[in-house]
Amino acid sequence: MDVMIGTRFSTRQAVPLLSGLAIAASLGIAFADAGFAASTGQSPWVDQSNSKVRLVSGTIMTDGKPAIFAGVQLRMAPGWKTYWRNPGDSGVPPSFDWSGSKNLKSAEVLYPAPHRFADANGTAIGYGDEVVFPVKITPEHDGEPVELKLDFEYGLCKDLCIPNEAALDLALPPDLGKGDAMLLETALARVPRSAQGDALPKITHIAATLGGPAPALEVEATFPPGATGTDLFVESPEVFVPVPKALGPLADGKQRFAVAFMSATEAAAIKGKALTLTLVSDEGSTATVWTAE
Repeated sequence: MDVMIGTRFSTRQAVPLLSGLAIAASLGIAFADAGFAASTGQSPWVDQSNSKVRLVSGTIMTDGKPAIFAGVQLRMAPGWKTYWRNPGDSGVPPSFDWSGSKNLKSAEVLYPAPHRFADANGTAIGYGDEVVFPVKITPEHDGEPVELKLDFEYGLCKDLCIPNEAALDLALPPDLGKGDAMLLETALARVPRSAQGDALPKITHIAATLGGPAPALEVEATFPPGATGTDLFVESPEVFVPVPKALGPLADGKQRFAVAFMSATEAAAIKGKALTLTLVSDEGSTATVWTAE
């Protein structure tokens, strides 16, 4: 069984989430409103510290064909945040372990476009209020039920950071129907698409200065007309990449960003590595893969 499991992202710092966790966990308050019975195609809400989480599911048309999707729906108390797959300067990305599932060939977790927020250790990348992670489900045997079992781990931060772990399960019948298709389609619309041609937003120029006293990447991007909430995030599963900073506001649809490395050694580590540059805005988001030479 080829089951995809969430990947942990390396950071330069030790994760502050790991300090004082016993005290933090003891302060967690069950998020209100979580005791409603689940509908068909949904798991019950599971209470966690200042949050609750459940699985949803539905059938969505993709490329003209019906596809089975699940969704990990995480709802947070006001002011609390969780992390993207690249958490930024500190924090822990979510982890999805589907290994206890049955008749599951693969579970591809997709990440909606995140935003940045300040925390005690610098800049974090993630989500506030609520996020739904769409999951493309491929059964091992078509026409048979799929039993999803997920061990979901995620960090939650406000004035302190709390680790959370929830065990979720959901049975998907072969005739699943639309279910929560509308919720899942909304989440899928927020997932950055692969950059293609002249579609906006797009990367228009990358300048890499990886040696010398001030190694950096400078990136110029073009965004759709009227876009707001513009930003850039850069990541690699192999090496740490600092969080980019805007070099100025959006002007005439263009904006420049810089990734400043702490040292030439840190900059040299990205050579030959494939970096994913994700442009986000309220008018759409795209992801571009670029290799530093």
